Amino acid sequence: MTKTVEATDIFSKVRKIEIKTRGLSNQIFSGQYHSAFKGRGMAFSEVREYQYGDDIRNIDWNVTARFNHPYIKVFEEERELTVMLLIDVSGSNDFGSGNQLKRMLSAELAAVLAFSAIQNNDKVGVIFFSNQIEKFIPPKKGTSHILRIIREVISFEPVNKGTDLGEGLRFLTSAIKKRSTAFLISDFMGNTAFDQAMRIAARKHDLVALRITDRREMNIPNIGLVKFKDAETGNDLWVDTSNARWREMYRKQLEQKSNELNQLFARGGIDNTLIFTDEDYVKPLMKLFKKRESRR
Repeated sequence: MTKTVEATDIFSKVRKIEIKTRGLSNQIFSGQYHSAFKGRGMAFSEVREYQYGDDIRNIDWNVTARFNHPYIKVFEEERELTVMLLIDVSGSNDFGSGNQLKRMLSAELAAVLAFSAIQNNDKVGVIFFSNQIEKFIPPKKGTSHILRIIREVISFEPVNKGTDLGEGLRFLTSAIKKRSTAFLISDFMGNTAFDQAMRIAARKHDLVALRITDRREMNIPNIGLVKFKDAETGNDLWVDTSNARWREMYRKQLEQKSNELNQLFARGGIDNTLIFTDEDYVKPLMKLFKKRESRR
């Protein structure tokens, strides 16, 4: 009975996310997605007469010599991409102070990106990671494949609770041979020792970081003596939140970590955005897409 209820609940959540994210993808993201993440490879299409303003580097000298008139090679963009979703499933993603856990926000982000990808005829694959590789779903096309991904994101139970972003990035580099657009979806709760793995992955793939956070993690209120549990280690810690000095120290530590992450992304040339659990993710995603589009 319990398993049936759980299966029904998962199906309901999958269906709800499918309806919402498919709609967003159809109405908002599909065009922006293609403009921001379109294929960078170019394939020869045809030869035509040279026109003023054409790039002279594309002149086809053989045809030009034959007809005694300049002709250029025309190239078409290779539109098909491989999209990889690197999803952090560590224990810290089971936190949420409002109506939504970080894990559920990850599921929605994965879904809207996946539906946008298949509208562009792209393949989509997933790497679930904690402090180890938990599951790998190779890139494929099709709606049924996307629904499987959403179902896995919602219901997947990792073996471990820790975080090692470097492990996920190293697996991406070794497992996916063709250049892909890779979205790293994580709360980045942990150390920044993944610098080298991130730089190597960013050289091979078009890496984009989606940083998920909850406002309560950033600003702990004065609510007296509170017991905190580390979701990844299971350790308990009693904290006197009425201590203004402690709250200020905590705030500065988070600010320092955020600055370190931003510097890390900047050094690697990695596009990134911060997404809160209590806010609509459409605005930060659209801003990210438009920023990328403006650089093309």
